[in-house]
Amino acid sequence: MPMIGSEIKPFNVQAFQIDKFLEVSDNDLRGKWSVLFFYPADFTFVCPTELEDLADHYKDFQKLGVQLFSVSTDKKFSHKAWHDTSEAIKKIQFVMIADPSGTLCRDFGVLIENEDWMAERATFVIDPEGRIQYIETTSGGVGRSATQLLSKIEAAQYVASHPGQVCPAAWKEGEKTLTPSLDLVGKI
Repeated sequence: MPMIGSEIKPFNVQAFQIDKFLEVSDNDLRGKWSVLFFYPADFTFVCPTELEDLADHYKDFQKLGVQLFSVSTDKKFSHKAWHDTSEAIKKIQFVMIADPSGTLCRDFGVLIENEDWMAERATFVIDPEGRIQYIETTSGGVGRSATQLLSKIEAAQYVASHPGQVCPAAWKEGEKTLTPSLDLVGKI
């Protein structure tokens, strides 16, 4: 599994977005903050609730300059059919990556290589240089929150643009940060 600070590997995959098929590569993630949001499968139960939550907060991600990519091992045709038939998935404006070969899932260490051939429920936040800044993996039955993800991205962006400062637990934009130093040892 990739580590925090590691650079993403080159990739080229098919995808679906609104009413078109397209190709997405690692180059599309460079130059902007990006989220790869891996989920087990189309037409399931927890997955549409997570993707709808992302769709409901899409403008908030855009305000932060973050592009979203959902990823599953389904084919691009399945993504289109799901988008056409589900009220929750119809809300999605971001790119839905198709990884039926499992290559991208394997590169990120989230492929479940059994008879199901699905992705783990995992999130990767990638900085403009193509380096991983945040990783979250949860069990299949536990959905993720777009609001919590937005908070993590805000903190990661703050730390990236303010060298030498760190964000304490539950930090919110505009709140006090910390500057690690010998003077703070034992005083927090």
